[in-house]
Amino acid sequence: MAIEKTYSMIKPDGVRNGHIGEIVNRFERAGLKIERMEMGMVTPEQAAANYQEHEGKPFYDGLISYITSGSVVKMVVSGEGAVAKCRSLMGATNPLEAAPGTIRGDFAVDVNANVIHGSDCLENAEIEIKRFFG
Repeated sequence: MAIEKTYSMIKPDGVRNGHIGEIVNRFERAGLKIERMEMGMVTPEQAAANYQEHEGKPFYDGLISYITSGSVVKMVVSGEGAVAKCRSLMGATNPLEAAPGTIRGDFAVDVNANVIHGSDCLENAEIEIKRFFG
């Protein structure tokens, strides 16, 4: 497997509920490296660009409102198979379907506030890293 870079973001509920350290620890225990990490806010423009595929869906406005509602932790994560490894650590998008031991399975309570975002492929990882880190 090749060394990859991916993008991950601890969402406002994960920050508010004090899960930053545990989430970073899980990535590192899995052999991933945090290359860059920054706490900040997601702008409405970044949110709209990141979730453009959901525009027009009933949950879109709530999603934008939620992701811009508080601080997030933006990360560039690298390692062998980083995209797939991060996705596996995160668990299913819907916390009701996320396995225990995954980040969402352990910490998320709602599909709309599910603790963490991660790029779904290398192409999107590159786009999201540029979007959130310039």
